[in-house]
Amino acid sequence: MFDALLDAFAWAPGPLSDALAWVVIATFLAGVLLADRRPDLGRGLTAGAWAGFAGFWFVLIPHFAFVHKSYVEGILTVLAVPACLYTGWLLWQGRDSLFVLSRAIAVMGLVYLPFETIPAVVLAGVAVPAPRELLITTVADQTGFLIQTLGFSPTPVTGPETGYQNAFMFTTDGRRLVFEVVLACTGLGSIAIFAGLIAAVKAPLRRKLRGLAIAVPIIYGLNLLRTTFIGIVFGKQYMQFFVDEVLLLFGSSDPYMVSFFLSDRVISQLLAVVALVGITYLVVRELPELLTVIEDVLYLVTKEEHDLHEALDVSRVRTDGAGDEYAVGGDEESKR
Repeated sequence: MFDALLDAFAWAPGPLSDALAWVVIATFLAGVLLADRRPDLGRGLTAGAWAGFAGFWFVLIPHFAFVHKSYVEGILTVLAVPACLYTGWLLWQGRDSLFVLSRAIAVMGLVYLPFETIPAVVLAGVAVPAPRELLITTVADQTGFLIQTLGFSPTPVTGPETGYQNAFMFTTDGRRLVFEVVLACTGLGSIAIFAGLIAAVKAPLRRKLRGLAIAVPIIYGLNLLRTTFIGIVFGKQYMQFFVDEVLLLFGSSDPYMVSFFLSDRVISQLLAVVALVGITYLVVRELPELLTVIEDVLYLVTKEEHDLHEALDVSRVRTDGAGDEYAVGGDEESKR
């Protein structure tokens, strides 16, 4: 019965959730664009978009918690539902700084969803791969190069989930183990987050570009290290620790999955959180306008106001984007 229930929920990241995601992002975009011209309508649309965003995360809870078997993502998805509803309510009540976060969500969706939803097409008799295929196979090729550079020689095979040339087969202890690179393995989600945040704040273009130049290469590079690490550890079964306990924790009966669960679902996801915090700090040093968004997020979590500008010794900047003055690490302003 439990397996049947999981199969019933397995459609969650499919067409229905994709359509819901586009509706939510379109509502965010319409709301933030109307906020200056028709404040009441813009506020109502954006608050409604946050409610729709809560519904989107609610739909995905079974997938992350039971199908994907990720405790970190499952817990975050559950927490996202009330967080989105609370954000929408605060915006409706007049916390206008949340329009910046709302703009960020709109841009994140515009960056991420084309890779998630646009299929392969045939134009003038020429087959054009889907954006997701191009990104996945590129990351897979680079991961394979790193795995081979470290002295391992898995066999490239077609991925059982996607059908692309994006998987590697290891033979360990007589068992064939296939490691497949999928969209979640490309770092696109984290890149979309920073692209959205950087695009949402009002700051000079050259500092925004510098912020992207810091975030995107670091995320992409660390992600390649992550996929290489998981592929080798799973393929060679290097983390067969606490087998019974791990299988019980992740609801699995396959002992060969223990190394994958530990390397991916535990170590990599926890390190990813640490890495995102570090990257955020580096980007904020270049683009301190982002601190306003982070302060809003902290308020949503703690219900207390925080002054990160003072804590990080960063002078406040004009939120309308006029001028280019800010200072980091001191009272004297420096112009970039």
